[in-house]
Amino acid sequence: MGIYVWGTGCGASELMAQGFRKESVTAFVDSFPSGGCFLGKPVLLPEEIPVSDCTLLIVTTRQAEEIAGRCARLGIPEERCLFLKNGVFLTDRNTASRKTADLLLGEELTGRLLPRHFTIPEPGQLRGGTLPVQELENDYVRLGTLELLCRRLEEVSGAVAELGVYRGRFARNINRLLPERTLYLFDSFEGFDPAAGAGEAMQAAHENTSVRQVLEALPFPEKAIVKPGFFPESLNGLEEIFCLVSLDVDFEGATLEGLRYFWPRLSPGGYLPLHDCGNPGLPGPGKALERYEAEAGERLPAVPIPDLNGTLVLCKSAGSTA
Repeated sequence: MGIYVWGTGCGASELMAQGFRKESVTAFVDSFPSGGCFLGKPVLLPEEIPVSDCTLLIVTTRQAEEIAGRCARLGIPEERCLFLKNGVFLTDRNTASRKTADLLLGEELTGRLLPRHFTIPEPGQLRGGTLPVQELENDYVRLGTLELLCRRLEEVSGAVAELGVYRGRFARNINRLLPERTLYLFDSFEGFDPAAGAGEAMQAAHENTSVRQVLEALPFPEKAIVKPGFFPESLNGLEEIFCLVSLDVDFEGATLEGLRYFWPRLSPGGYLPLHDCGNPGLPGPGKALERYEAEAGERLPAVPIPDLNGTLVLCKSAGSTA
């Protein structure tokens, strides 16, 4: 009974680099072989795989879905196929209900409600990270980026803060990643300022929180200083420097006030993740950034990340004068 490896490119090389011995390979498989031999082993076309002898087929290429289909047609059962790349196949729980939803909601709305999903391998730099898996499942890109940013703050002075805390889920992760830093939490804890223009459902949802609920969510609540009320009145004269500030208040006015206060007080080397800056449903943060850059007379250094709501990470360089 043999072990066959699909692919004779970089994927096969990476397999060997991980400690897999080429002596264990019965043969390689490739749809477009460049020769009849690879690493001293024969290279077969997929149709030449002896199914009865194939105990395990290790697929090292990225075309997992296509190859899975070919294996099924060749009679190689899925329990004998090991996909090293793009190997996570998600079961769409909406398959049975999609047609009904299209009829009742319309295809356009259903399409907006059910965006495409992608699965990605865990980056090497996040393996063995601080944040638990159940946290990362909420918004992997946003929270993974937060952890990587926090790792770069060891020599950057200042406290940390979040403007727009809601129920404290993101603040909880800041607190977990930077347990030695003072954490300032700014929120009205009673929804949005009436002038902000929040709709009924949005306002009701954001009223459903409390200081107690947030503090109970923190792993190190003793490091938190809660500043309830509408910003910037809630500052009450606070003067502080910061190494990391999460700005997540959804609307233009409060975002602009947050930029006016926090950006000049952000230490060189610090970061200000501006949430919803790429969210078409909430144009306010992006407009606020444009207004602040016009006031400051400079374009702020920033990196957009493809998280669920379009965060823009503002990066404070040593030479910034804003």
